[in-house]
Amino acid sequence: MYTYPEPQEVGVPIPRHLIRERFRSGFRHALKGGQITRVEHLRLSFREGFRAGKLYLRELRRTQGILMLPFKGKVKLTATF
Repeated sequence: MYTYPEPQEVGVPIPRHLIRERFRSGFRHALKGGQITRVEHLRLSFREGFRAGKLYLRELRRTQGILMLPFKGKVKLTATF
């Protein structure tokens, strides 16, 4: 089982107008690599925590020298006349 840091531990402040537990939940969800797939994830506090988590991960990876390349996929097209 993994232990994820809380937002306050890594220096991410929780704005006063947001629900603290929902913000923390969104932050943890982002650190776990989750995506916004449910209605509960669309709440403002959750979204803001999720965004803060993604930004924290990006900065953490950058400091570790890990480069995030754009997604590369294949597209197959056929034309019919």
